[in-house]
Amino acid sequence: MIFASHTPFGRFARQFLESKIAVGAFLVVVLILIVAILAPFIAPQDPYNQATLSLLDARRAPGHVGSGGYSHWLGTDAQGRDLFSAILYGLRISLKMGLLAGAIGLAIGATLGILAAYIGGRVEAVIMRIVDLQLSFPPILLALVLVALLGQGETQLIAALIAAQYAYFARTAFGAASAERSKDYIEAANATPLSQVRIVFRHLLPNCMPPLIVVATVQVANSIALEATLSFLGLGLPVTEPSLGMLISNGFPYMMSGRYWISVYPGFALIILIVSINLVGDQVRDQLNPRLRR
Repeated sequence: MIFASHTPFGRFARQFLESKIAVGAFLVVVLILIVAILAPFIAPQDPYNQATLSLLDARRAPGHVGSGGYSHWLGTDAQGRDLFSAILYGLRISLKMGLLAGAIGLAIGATLGILAAYIGGRVEAVIMRIVDLQLSFPPILLALVLVALLGQGETQLIAALIAAQYAYFARTAFGAASAERSKDYIEAANATPLSQVRIVFRHLLPNCMPPLIVVATVQVANSIALEATLSFLGLGLPVTEPSLGMLISNGFPYMMSGRYWISVYPGFALIILIVSINLVGDQVRDQLNPRLRR
């Protein structure tokens, strides 16, 4: 049984459960994920359906009953959308962006970093110089340039997020693979008829995954924050998409007039999501790094 306490996974699970903060954050992330998946079924209003929206309901206070019969628990935004429904769909968009950018960035960065460490020579020099050059620029700056060049849209935004963050995975994978490539099991594998591809992906990659998993949790949260920042600046998703960053941006001009809920509630949802993912990532990092264990 993989959940047995004497197995590596069992020990990891037992140590993870010892941290009440990490367990609570993990449950929050799971709850948000479930709510985001079920958003079309539990949201009182479909924010994409223009027929259910009315400008007469724009900027209504929390608790107002709209013209369509909806009870707007968190109020409405400037377009007359039920804010609770828009936040549920916004969480859906944030998780989709973060997970896609993190997964694809992990695949690209890990492949480049491990190949650079395993092959060495000119391949290592070229790949790592490109990675080091990219790491010298802030991710937000690179994402802004890419979004400006590629234009608005979901595909373009995901591409910009991947390009802005894959270098972190490449640098981490390179460091882990460099430490592993000189070990006896790699030398023994090189002495067998196994192909180089099989050695890299069957033997080297699994031993490089622990630090990559830690970086992945951090980068998923960073991707969510970066997408929200770009949408807030009007360079992310189109204005019709109820992303959390766009909801915060739409309500910002009305903060001084007392209509705080349009920006504050999506901001709370964004903070809770990012902080919860980071807390889970911190605990995973502590468990996978023996020097950080208590």
